[in-house]
Amino acid sequence: MLDLEVVPERSLGNEQWEFTLGMPLAQAVAILQKHCRIIKNVQVLYSEQSPLSHDLILNLTQDGIKLLFDAFNQRLKVIEVYDLTKVKLKYCGVHFNSQAIAPTIEQIDQSFGATHPGVYNSAEQLFHLNFRGLSFSFQLDSWTEAPKYEPNFAHGLASLQIPHGATVKRMYIYSGNSLQDTKAPVMPLSCFLGNVYAESVDVLRDGTGPSGLRLRLLAAGCGPGLLADAKMRVFERSVYFGDSCQDVLSMLGSPHKVFYKSEDKMKIHSPSPHKQVPSKCNDYFFNYFTLGVDILFDANTHKVKKFVLHTNYPGHYNFNIYHRCEFKIPLAIKKENADGQTETCTTYSKWDNIQDLLGHPVEKPVVLHRSSSPNNTNPFGSTFCFGLQRMIFEVMQNNHIASVTLYGPPRPGAHLRTAELP
Repeated sequence: MLDLEVVPERSLGNEQWEFTLGMPLAQAVAILQKHCRIIKNVQVLYSEQSPLSHDLILNLTQDGIKLLFDAFNQRLKVIEVYDLTKVKLKYCGVHFNSQAIAPTIEQIDQSFGATHPGVYNSAEQLFHLNFRGLSFSFQLDSWTEAPKYEPNFAHGLASLQIPHGATVKRMYIYSGNSLQDTKAPVMPLSCFLGNVYAESVDVLRDGTGPSGLRLRLLAAGCGPGLLADAKMRVFERSVYFGDSCQDVLSMLGSPHKVFYKSEDKMKIHSPSPHKQVPSKCNDYFFNYFTLGVDILFDANTHKVKKFVLHTNYPGHYNFNIYHRCEFKIPLAIKKENADGQTETCTTYSKWDNIQDLLGHPVEKPVVLHRSSSPNNTNPFGSTFCFGLQRMIFEVMQNNHIASVTLYGPPRPGAHLRTAELP
C-alpha cells in the first residue's frame, strides 16, 4: 500500500517520486514506468473520437488514484483519490488516513484545521469540504439521518455543518479555490529537469511555402547564486531549411536522440525510383522530444531538409513519445476571391476545416501503417497522409492532425550565414 504525503495546491507523493500539479503527462508516465513493480494496473482513459472534449486520465486502479491532465496542454490539472482504503495519506508528516486511522470529519478537522462549512450537492448526494487547493467529499448514504438544508439556497447548494462520524469518499488536489474552475498551472521549475520546452512554434513562410520555424522556448535558468534563485527563462530561436546541423545545435542545443533512417519507404512514389542510386550515407533526424519537433538532415550536405511537428494525440502510434507541439501554420487560401489571404492552422485544427480552406487534395492520400516489427499489429489503425503546399498532413481516423511534415528548398544564403559575420 502506498504511503503518500498530501501537499494542498501542489502535489501527492513520497520521498522517491511526486505527482506535481502542472507536470507534463510524459513525466507522470515516466514515474509510473520506473516504479512499475509498486504501482501496477494503470489505465489510460481518453475520448477516442473527441480527445479535446474530456480530460486525459491516468487511473491507478490498484491504488485508487486518478491523475487528470488537461486535454489541450497535457499538464496535470487535478489529483483525485477516489478510494481511500487503498492508500495511506498524511499531511505535514502526520497520517490522517490509514488502516488504523479512519478519515472522518473529526480527523480532517484535526489534521487540516478550520475551514468554511461544507457545501451539499444534492445531485451527487455528496458534501464537499473545501480548503484552498484541497477538497474532501463525504457520502450522504452512510448517514442514518439526512441533514437539514435549504434546497432553494444558492441554486440548490446549501452551506451547513457536516454530521459527525462522516468519512471521506474522495479527495481532490488542485490549483486555486474552486475545483470546478481549476486549470492546470504552468509547469513548475522542478519539472524542467534540465530540458527546454516549447511554448509555441510558428511556421515561417515565404512566397512558395514554409521556410522555417520560430520557436518560443522555456527553460529553468539559475542565477549566479543558489538553486533557490532559479526562475523561468523565455527566449526565441529560429531555424530554417538549409541550416547546417551546427546552426541547429547552436540554436536549440543537443537533441534528445539522433536517429538514422535505414531506408526511404516513400521513394516508390517518386517519378523514377529505380533510377535513384542507393546512398552510402543515411539521412538523419535530430529528435527534440520536449519540443515536439523532429529535424531531418541531408546525409551529404548535413543541412535541414524537413521539419516534423507532432501533436501527441492519444490514440496515435507515437503517443507520449513527444510533447505536444503548439504550432501555428499560415495557410494560403485557395478559394475564389481570396487571393493573398491566409488562415492559420493550429495543433487543434481538424482536417475537414483545413481542406475547406485549401481545397481538396488532387491526389488520394497515402495510407501509413506503423508497427514496431512485421509481426506486430498497431492497435490504433492506419493514418492518412495528404500533401499540400509543401506540407504533409498526417490525419488520424478521428479527423485530428497527428503530425505535419514541412519540406522545401534550402533557404538561399543560409550557407553564407557564418561567412557574413564580421
